[in-house]
Amino acid sequence: MRTFQQILPLRTYLRGVREEGKTVGFVPTMGALHEGHLALFRRARTECDVVVVSIFVNPTQFGPGEDFHTYPRDLNRDLQLASNEEVDALFHPSVEEMYPAGFQTWVEVPELAATLEGSLRPGHFRGVATVVTKLLNIVQPDVAFFGQKDYQQFLVIDRMVRDLNLTCRIAVVPTVREADGLAMSSRNVYLSPEERRAATVLFRALRRAEELVQSGVARADEVARQLEALIDAEPLATREYVALVHPETLQPVHSLATGVTLVALAVRIGRTRLIDNAFIAPPGATA
Repeated sequence: MRTFQQILPLRTYLRGVREEGKTVGFVPTMGALHEGHLALFRRARTECDVVVVSIFVNPTQFGPGEDFHTYPRDLNRDLQLASNEEVDALFHPSVEEMYPAGFQTWVEVPELAATLEGSLRPGHFRGVATVVTKLLNIVQPDVAFFGQKDYQQFLVIDRMVRDLNLTCRIAVVPTVREADGLAMSSRNVYLSPEERRAATVLFRALRRAEELVQSGVARADEVARQLEALIDAEPLATREYVALVHPETLQPVHSLATGVTLVALAVRIGRTRLIDNAFIAPPGATA
């Protein structure tokens, strides 16, 4: 596995890859790798000749009081995991390499970024869209891979790529879960054993939403009310939002009888903020 900290040597390497006629798959990450990231690497390997991974804890997507300085970091472990997955190139730039002195250009996708995570984390998606635009411009992959757990992020980036006429395709890969359903996340390491048990409330809520719609409940507000009650019954959980939205626009839906709906959750377990989501559909339809 080749490792790069600077943009120019990485571009030189990738120029050679393209001259050989090889396709490039790209997985941007913030490190603290887990099985969910490895699933993205494996998917990229099945679709592309060369797999490039980035590790960069992006300061511009963290708001005041968020966990930028304490976000889990273990570069040596991440390098070993990526190497074990036969990643071809790993890019781990410094903040100064990505945001040199005088940097002042930003990318925004205002409508998709205004709701859910964007409503609670002002500026978050501006930071995400900007850093991903830079990374896609640096790597110029044929396909970039993102996880479904951060579904709103996927939609924002996919819209950005289409609006800016970038040439890569954006692919979303299903969420990887622990045996008890908890979505894998780098922030799970913050959870105490008791909090870890409580965190399964997110998956239990998503399963409950599926059960309700399959049983014929068609009112989104009724499903939301039951999910809120389930989450609120967990003493260590603090609910931030339960949203039933259209999977392409993220706008609220009222009836669940006409098609696929995205159920999106944000819950604090103790001091740790977790998000999760799932698609639900009425009987006879496929989510």
